[in-house]
Parts: sequence; structure tokens; C-alpha cells
Amino acid sequence: MSEITNPQDAELEEVVLGACLLESKAITLVVGILRPEVFYTETNREIYAALQGMYHAGQVIDIMTIKEELARHGKLEFIGGLYTLVRISSRVVSSAHLEYHARILKQKYIRRETILGFHKLLALAADETTDIDDTLADAHSLLDRLEKECGTTEHLRSMLQLMEDTIKLIEVRAASNKNGVTGLPTGFTDLDRLTCGWQAGDMIVIAARPAVGKTAFALHLARTAASAGYHIAVYSLEMQGERLGDRWLLAATTGVNPDHLLSGQLTPSELRQIHEASTELSHLPIHIDDNPSVSMDYIRSSAKLLQSKGKCDGVIIDYLQLCDMKTDQHNRNREQEVAQASRKAKMMAQASRKAKMMAKELHIPVILLSQLNRNVEGHPDNRPSLSDLRESGAIEQDADLVLMLSRPALSGRATDRKSTYSTDGLGVMGIVKHRNGMTGELYFRHDPSMTKLEDYVPGIDWMKKNTTA
Repeated sequence: MSEITNPQDAELEEVVLGACLLESKAITLVVGILRPEVFYTETNREIYAALQGMYHAGQVIDIMTIKEELARHGKLEFIGGLYTLVRISSRVVSSAHLEYHARILKQKYIRRETILGFHKLLALAADETTDIDDTLADAHSLLDRLEKECGTTEHLRSMLQLMEDTIKLIEVRAASNKNGVTGLPTGFTDLDRLTCGWQAGDMIVIAARPAVGKTAFALHLARTAASAGYHIAVYSLEMQGERLGDRWLLAATTGVNPDHLLSGQLTPSELRQIHEASTELSHLPIHIDDNPSVSMDYIRSSAKLLQSKGKCDGVIIDYLQLCDMKTDQHNRNREQEVAQASRKAKMMAQASRKAKMMAKELHIPVILLSQLNRNVEGHPDNRPSLSDLRESGAIEQDADLVLMLSRPALSGRATDRKSTYSTDGLGVMGIVKHRNGMTGELYFRHDPSMTKLEDYVPGIDWMKKNTTA
């Protein structure tokens, strides 16, 4: 393999600097593109650093003022004195094409950083004393940094441009909506009515206590969206993929006993149903990753790769508290446990923020499943609130919509006190935060195994009792 040289162009660097020295306003064209470290030649780097500092200070820029600025910081002799400044300024006649030249320099800088970063990663990968997970985390961080450096999208828009973009979005909604649903369908009529479906760029948190049915709810959402033609990526950090397959099969069949499925004692009829459902489900555009120890950076990279292939319209993560949680649990004293708790809260905040950024960057809904703390058990009918979210501060702040699940039957009551519905098969969806719409309480029905979920319709007895003639 031939030796890799650092991409650089000292002559082009001087052309850019010369334009900035020649025309006082030229710096405004490049200051948002270039930083001092972009310049490969050290003398050029010092000159640009002085130019940048003067610009931010609101000072007039010309050859003499930049000379005085460099002299004040003891850098004039280092760059070669006034002669160097005059020589550089004489290289150009105007600032034409200045932005284009600046972007070329930026690209060369990114290439240098890429070469340096990957050299370091290669050295770490070859060092067997380092943790490979840490090396992979460094790789993700490097790619994130390089992608940010490459970002050339202009986010600052005029009101005219904003209105044009908004109208385009409204027209797309009007043309593509299905019964008022403009996002990914949820499979619940009332929830679709309230949210218009899961919206692109939103981070949705679905929270519940263990065994309430978070995973079953998420699988229902994935199947519904996939059945409508949307590509869904499911990252199951808690449950093996085959167990998810069991649940999808049970949800897609009628009369299959869950105990028979787990024990292998299926009747011929049940086995036939399972095979038929499997054939149907296998065509759904769902991708499952059941790696139990992944980070949010890994999920983002994986989802981004899927999207580049046109196979990621939404992401479901089960569940948040298991992300970025690789820690050493051995021989920890009380002080270390306290420190670990603080670190965990910080990591949850970071994971939550990364999930929100992923939703915006990929322009897809990201659904996060999350655990609730034990305080829920002390609430009336086990109805949770926002404060019951573990590490709630960051999650509550980042989420566009927070949906809390509960099952009134678990409180031991036969009748739900709030709705007066029978608690048998009753599930509650409490929308406790909705950045773009209403909050409220909705209901769904589930079977005993929590595999089949559907719209809740009150029983005949309740209807007779509560319907006025």
C-alpha cells in the first residue's frame, strides 16, 4: 500500500487569506465555513485566527490592522512580518469564488481528520489491551464528528422560504392523508384521531411498569405500520428476537394457546394456523435487532444505513434504560454505587437526547419504551404520571409525546373508577404530554396473554346501563 499523504493546498489557503485582506467584508463569506484549524500551514492558521478574532470583535480588517493584531499577540515575526501579508494580499484581485474556495479547504481538512481518526482507530483495534466496545464507541464518535463537519445544509431560512416549505408540507399532508392520518398509523382509532399517526421527526415515549404490556403494545404498533407499507426497525434490547416472533404469531392467529406454543404441544389446527400466520408476517417490512448491549450511537448508525436503502420509516427501541448501560457491576462500594447512579442518570439524559436528534436527523418517528418507577403502585388505579418516569427530567424534556400504559385490573378492582368500564381486558393509554396536540386518556382492549390489542368497545351491559334513551 502506497503511503497516504495529508490532503492540503497551501496556495489555495493564501488565496482565501488574500481575499480577506483585500476586501474587508470578504471574511463574512467564509467565517461560517472555516475555523483556524482548517488551515494546514501553521503561518496561515495564525493569520486566519487573527482575522477571525478581529471579525468577531467588530474591528476593521486590512493589511495594517491585521499587522497590528499579530504584533500585539507576538505572532508577526512568526508569520514572516508585513512582507508576508503584502505578498499574500497580492495573490488575488477580488473575492470572487471565495466561498467555493473555502469549501475546498474545508473538504481537505475533513479528509485529513478522517485519515488521522482512522489511523488512531486502527491502532486501538490492534491493541488487545483496550476494550473493543470502547474502540467501537470511539468509531461512532469519529463518524458523528466528521458528519457534522460535512454538514453544509443551511438551516437559516427567510420567512418567505419557511412559508414555501410549510405550504409544501401541508399539500403533502392533504394529498397523502388516510382518514386524517398523516403519519404512521397506530392501529387504534382514537389514538390516530388525537395524533394523526406517529409524525416524522417526533420522539415518542411509551412508558409502563414491568408486565403491563409495553412490548406487546410496541409490537402492535410495528405490525400496524408495516401492514400499511412502512418500513420499521425494532431494536429489542430486552427480549430475544424469537420471543418477539412468538408474540407476533399469537397476535396474528385465533385460538392458538400461548402455553401450547411455548411447550411445543400444538394441535394440528394450531400448527397450521402458525404456519399460515408466519407466511403472512414474513412479508412485512420489519427489521429486528436483538443485540442486548447496543448504544444509541449504534442504533442511529444502523437506522441510518437502513434508511439509505429505503428501509427505515420508523424506529422502535425496547427499552431506553438498557441503552448505553455497559458497566462493571463487580465489587462496588456504597460510594461507587452513588456515583454509578449519577452516571446512569447522565447517560439516560444523553441517550434521550440522541434519540431526539436521530428522529430529527432521519426525519422519522422514534418510539422509545421506558420503565416507570415504583411510585405508580401508590397511585389510584395505578394511573402513572410524568414524574413516575425513571430519569424523568431529560426524557420529559426531549419527548414530543409521552404515552403511559396501565391495566386497571392489576389494581384488584373489577370496575375502573374513572371510566366505569369493566377492568377485564381493559388497557389505558394516558397521553400526559403532547407537544403538538391534546392530552387525554384513551382505552384499548387486550386478551389475557397481552398479544392481541384492539380498539376498546364497552360491553353490552355497560352500554345498556349508561346509554340514555
